[in-house]
Amino acid sequence: MSPEALNSLMSLLIGFAVAGALTSGYQALVDRPAGFGLLQKGPAPTAFAAVPFLVFAAPFIILRNTVLGRRIERRRVEFVAMATILAGFWSMMSGTFVVMTLQAVGLIA
Repeated sequence: MSPEALNSLMSLLIGFAVAGALTSGYQALVDRPAGFGLLQKGPAPTAFAAVPFLVFAAPFIILRNTVLGRRIERRRVEFVAMATILAGFWSMMSGTFVVMTLQAVGLIA
């Protein structure tokens, strides 16, 4: 495996880990699952505060909603594949940001 492919894989995994940790922490604090409905409160401070949270938690939310939609609503496999690719790309980008931030701070080499 090339170093670039390994780096992309690690970014993907770190992105999903951060997304899962954020959504699990949110659910533990407020006793309800996180979702994109946090943005539907209109122009309120809580909606603006939810944006950074959702930027990093979105891959987990997308996959959770996709799996539930497949089971409950019997969504087509093509839709599930497209949502999985979207969530994977989003996870890789957010994981890359997390890794670059940790490198800038000096926590990892």
